[in-house]
Amino acid sequence: MLSRKHKLLLLKLLSLFSVVRGYNILMIVLAQYLASIYILAPNLPLRKVIFDLNLFFIVLASALVIASGYIINNFYDAEKDLINKPKKSMLDRLVNQRFKLTTYFILNFLAVIAASYVSFRAVFFFSAYIFGIWFYSHKLKRVPFLGNFVSATLAIAPFFAVFVYYKNFEAVIFVHAMFLFVLILAREMIKDLENIKGDIAQNYKTIPIIYGPHISKICIALLIFISLIPSLLLILKFDVGLMNYYFAACMVLLISFLYLLYRSYKKKHYVWLHNILKFIIVSGVLSILFIDIDLVLNRIL
Repeated sequence: MLSRKHKLLLLKLLSLFSVVRGYNILMIVLAQYLASIYILAPNLPLRKVIFDLNLFFIVLASALVIASGYIINNFYDAEKDLINKPKKSMLDRLVNQRFKLTTYFILNFLAVIAASYVSFRAVFFFSAYIFGIWFYSHKLKRVPFLGNFVSATLAIAPFFAVFVYYKNFEAVIFVHAMFLFVLILAREMIKDLENIKGDIAQNYKTIPIIYGPHISKICIALLIFISLIPSLLLILKFDVGLMNYYFAACMVLLISFLYLLYRSYKKKHYVWLHNILKFIIVSGVLSILFIDIDLVLNRIL
């Protein structure tokens, strides 16, 4: 049996994992490696990609900055989250704010050190990334639409770092990026509908608060329609192997999403819509493996 002290330590570790959203970071790390292997550098041997120290430190720096970003975001949103996510907020509060801020600075310092192994440009990029996340959390989050746009941009920044490293400028990569960016932006706007109660209490100026949920839903619907364009392009114009079935399934799911969006009016409905978009994004990461199924089998065998 664990002592009370050990139980408290375990709860605090769980709290810190919840604050930095460790499950999201693990998914981003996996996505960066899969994108590197199957999209950005498909002609390089598997060993050369996996054991590339430059790539490792880019991914490590990304993970550290994202973790610190979740901490500073949690720091600024503590009161709002107490209203919107009371259960998660109570778990997060097991770690005090001072410890969170200390961890935030340590993670950012380690990220810059990791980036310095790659190049001065990597240091500049991740320093700008750190500043961008702080400025978004401190100021831009409260600005309607701009806050959503910046949040989506920051979410895909780690992939931009890997993209620049491999210098692969094929059109298919930009179409993939457009699909991902639009879905993330739609998800950010869904979160505004989901968190409207806490946003009002904390005087946030989001689109549903200023213009109403109806206008917000119209903007989300437009983004979903836009996401269908890269889906069609990736199916009809580019060779994405068996991943074309993923994009076909996405189109069906996104059309269903539009119907559910039209019928939604409660927080639980918006949570479901948020989870649908999250499922599409996560399954998209795993579906990268099917761009070239022969390559997957050869590399496994």
